Amino acid sequence: MAKANPFQFIQQVRAEVSKVVWPTRRETLLTTAMVLVMAILAAIFFFLVDLVIRFGLETLLTAAS
Repeated sequence: MAKANPFQFIQQVRAEVSKVVWPTRRETLLTTAMVLVMAILAAIFFFLVDLVIRFGLETLLTAAS
């Protein structure tokens, strides 16, 4: 890979940045909402799993003593 001089490098960077397709405001809001919903669902799931495990351990430990 040949090294480019700084001017060529800047030209190449500008060319690559011009190819970037930025998301629209609607797409950004939609994906943000989806991430929040999935995070809330994951939190609820792990909360319920924690409750089940805690109940099982408390039952096991109180039965043993």
